[in-house]
Amino acid sequence: MEFRRDPEKMGISVALPAAMPQGTDRETTNQNPPDERGQSDGDLIRLVAGRDANAFEELYHRYARPVFGLALRRLGDRMRAEDAVQETFAAIWRSARTYRPERGAGAPWLYAVARNAIVDRSRNRTEPPGEAPDLPSTEPGPDERAEASYISWRVHRALEELPLNERDVIELAYYGGLSQSEVADFLGIPLGTVKTRTRAGLGRLADLLEGELR
Repeated sequence: MEFRRDPEKMGISVALPAAMPQGTDRETTNQNPPDERGQSDGDLIRLVAGRDANAFEELYHRYARPVFGLALRRLGDRMRAEDAVQETFAAIWRSARTYRPERGAGAPWLYAVARNAIVDRSRNRTEPPGEAPDLPSTEPGPDERAEASYISWRVHRALEELPLNERDVIELAYYGGLSQSEVADFLGIPLGTVKTRTRAGLGRLADLLEGELR
């Protein structure tokens, strides 16, 4: 996946990496895990506030993939999802000075920035998604495409009926590609809470979709 780069439009002086970063192997044993150099997300945000391009690039490599997954899930369009990622990181560059570590870990702050960017992109969207993310690569027929589009739309509608805290953990895990430990890190909540919300949310989804997707 190539992201379109336009640093001048973003108002920043660093180029974003050309490709979507691959999954990370970093452990998430606390709310602000350091990388191999000992820099936590909060450390990197503070460096970005001082216009450190290397710190900005590291944040991008850590979080572009989950942000893209969330944006694609919410927007249903890859081009718009890419734009939301660019807007997220432009906002991080502009507003890093507003981060206050005493109010919470870095990842939840980043998530809030991403959510705002995605919401801004989705405000004028009134139609169901035109494509279902991650469909098989074989070319489906018209009936299969219509069914896949309906399923994607119906799941989307069902997710919107969940309490926000349950929807967040499900979307981060299933569409953002995060492990439950990474979801806990991203949201700044205990791992046990993530598991509880996931179970509750999936149970509600099953009830909402019962009989529809068989």
